[in-house]
Amino acid sequence: MTDGIDIRALQTGDGAAVLALLRQVAAVPGSGLAREPDEFSVAYADAVITRAQSGVALGAFDGDALLGVVHCVRMEPRQFAHVMTDLTVAVSPLAQGRGVGSRLFAALFDAIAAEHPGVNRLELVSRSGNEAAIRLYARLGFVEEGRFAERVVLADGTVEDDIPMAKRL
Repeated sequence: MTDGIDIRALQTGDGAAVLALLRQVAAVPGSGLAREPDEFSVAYADAVITRAQSGVALGAFDGDALLGVVHCVRMEPRQFAHVMTDLTVAVSPLAQGRGVGSRLFAALFDAIAAEHPGVNRLELVSRSGNEAAIRLYARLGFVEEGRFAERVVLADGTVEDDIPMAKRL
């Protein structure tokens, strides 16, 4: 890839880097991640990678440095096998504005098409205050499908809605 960024599937040995990245991103006020830094564990980071067996987990690397991740899983039971859900994307604050998120999504769409040809729907949920992310998702073809009113209570007590979005692949 250009400017040294390589997008590849996350591997078992990437767990520590995934954990460090998620904690770094979650520490930024308004990051959009649902978890606080202390809510990410080694087990969570390892699960991101192992759950990719039924989904996709990709990392954006600059050399050995992990700049961003995107992951999702195939929904169960079988009647939902055409759906990838539980989508999470996180980009290091140091890599913001470099197109890392857009590249991760492009690689995600390609990986789903190649590895999960029966999947034709991709879902995510974003809190209503994360307007920049919602604009990005809309640019990528995601459509708002409803609203979970007052579902999110942030650390400062602010209450926001959750916005489910989906993209037809």
